[in-house]
Amino acid sequence: MSGGEGGRHSFFATARRRFFSDAQGWFGVIGILLLLIPAIAAPLLANGRPLVVWGGEKGVYFPFAAFLFAPDSTEFLIEQFFNFTLLFLPVAFVIALVFRRRLLRWILCAAAAALLIVPFATAKPRIDKTDFRKAVAVSGERAIFAPIPYGPFEIVATPYEKPNRTHWLGTDEIGRDVASRMIYGARASLAVGLFATSIALVIGTLVGLMAGYYRGWFDLAVMRIVEILLCFPTFLLLLILMSILKDRKFEQSILVVIAVIGLTGWIGLTFLVRGEVLKQRALPYILSCEVVGISAWRTMTVHLLPNITGPILISFTFGVAGAILSESGLSFLGFGVQPPTASWGGLLRQAFDNPLEYWHLTLFPGIALFIAVLAFNFTGEGLRKALFPR
Repeated sequence: MSGGEGGRHSFFATARRRFFSDAQGWFGVIGILLLLIPAIAAPLLANGRPLVVWGGEKGVYFPFAAFLFAPDSTEFLIEQFFNFTLLFLPVAFVIALVFRRRLLRWILCAAAAALLIVPFATAKPRIDKTDFRKAVAVSGERAIFAPIPYGPFEIVATPYEKPNRTHWLGTDEIGRDVASRMIYGARASLAVGLFATSIALVIGTLVGLMAGYYRGWFDLAVMRIVEILLCFPTFLLLLILMSILKDRKFEQSILVVIAVIGLTGWIGLTFLVRGEVLKQRALPYILSCEVVGISAWRTMTVHLLPNITGPILISFTFGVAGAILSESGLSFLGFGVQPPTASWGGLLRQAFDNPLEYWHLTLFPGIALFIAVLAFNFTGEGLRKALFPR
């Protein structure tokens, strides 16, 4: 590949057609959407607050709206991120439909995002323990609740109820609705998978890019350090770091899990990026950049990096699956996402004493993890076939 704009555009257009003509890629995308859509739309699907109330002295009001900007959750920032996405996506979709000019679309989307950030930035979390189901029944008002009218933290039934008409997936060890916690647990898993892998991608790409481009003593020193880090089993290293943080009474949250997984997951990507850079480094267009006096940093970022995005993108999708599994494993062992935050690994942990008796706490989180890992792996395999056809 020469690195020209037209060549890159035609290459990726062809790769996109190959990807969507492959059944494996389609299954991967559908699986990711099955996880992503419920995670983004969680307040509309599972919420103890009514979506809308009318017929009383207050007129029409929306109790769940304030929760979108100031969620009463221990993972305030993660919940805000998904709620922001829930509100921003329809606005961006309308802008894309109405306006044809690409530059104008980007400007309007950026302006909409900036305006929407303001209420999120100024809102503060507050705990509201109002039982709206009882309050609405007593007041005589009419209300529309979410399909699952229970929040992920509400104790609404007896512990370990099996799936029934009221609680579709049963209840957990203290009587919280499993369906609600499964939906909000998708937010935890996807946040860890996407953000931790993004951190690993940035570090791994930067280190591999510089090592492969500069070569010589710099490459030798950097790669020996990377090889030393590679000697430590990744999951064991995660357990050690998380246990140290727990012993030091460090506040454990999804943000800590994201940081630890991200800062330990970049080593394999470094080898991949370095190898691709060494191959591109020998091609004439890199020599041409050096001859005309283009700086090393511009050569790496503008000319070299776009030509190795394919392997990086494939590695990213596989990395997300690995990060989701790591988070679930840590949560299952008690070192990951901490209660009362919902997580699939945490639900599996509750069934540890008797997995056959509490089969609903084993089956449903297990299926969710299976779909998540399979979807991202299928997507990665589909990308590999599309970008590097045999």
